[in-house]
Amino acid sequence: MDGNRRFAKKNSVQSSVGHHKGFDKLSETLKWCLDLGVPEVTVYAFSIENFKRSEEEVAALMDLARDKFKRLLDEIELINEWGVRIHVAGRLSMLPEDLRSLVAKAMLATKNNNILQLNIAYAYTGRDEISRGASHIIDGIQNKDLSPEDIDEDLLSQTLDLGEAELLVRTSGEVRLSDFMLWQVSRTVLYFTDVLWPEFSIWNLLAAIIHFQRNAPPVLPELENTKSKQKFLDKLENKWWQELESYVIC
Repeated sequence: MDGNRRFAKKNSVQSSVGHHKGFDKLSETLKWCLDLGVPEVTVYAFSIENFKRSEEEVAALMDLARDKFKRLLDEIELINEWGVRIHVAGRLSMLPEDLRSLVAKAMLATKNNNILQLNIAYAYTGRDEISRGASHIIDGIQNKDLSPEDIDEDLLSQTLDLGEAELLVRTSGEVRLSDFMLWQVSRTVLYFTDVLWPEFSIWNLLAAIIHFQRNAPPVLPELENTKSKQKFLDKLENKWWQELESYVIC
């Protein structure tokens, strides 16, 4: 979702205004996706690299995230009625404690929804995601939950925060991935558009979908896990939910 700061500069307003417009556009785009029957949407909201920006801008982005997650929790009944499941991907330990608690509450409150999954990559980079996935597998070997024969690319894929992407859209004329979903995009259709994210319209979304329909590769069959792999992945997921519960501040 690129172009918030350029939108602010174009309209002679503060960068924080551009970021607010960007979050509003995300809400609008999710409604379009619900209407179109899209089952899963992943958005790159905040990179680990973004922590290197000015203290003022980082603080403003954290405040914006607090505000949006508080609003989401205030409207949780409507979110659950829509069937939206919230999943925040990234190194959550890097977030302020109160924001981490809000994020955990949102995920726990929507964990059983299954109409649309919204993945929010926050404090995230693809390389960090891959390194954490590899660490999970190493722990599995050391704890004898896995054998070396279990290790393959499919197992690593399932230990990552995010699943494979079918269509990746980047706005504002940038034509690089910027460390986003590096493992997952080997068969992904890429779509780049010059429109700034706050100005993204339903027509831009439909153009991206048509581009996907013209270029989509054939669907590959899903592989079944061995018992040891599935047991390891179930244990990893349970550990994840327990960790989220520990983040919640009452």
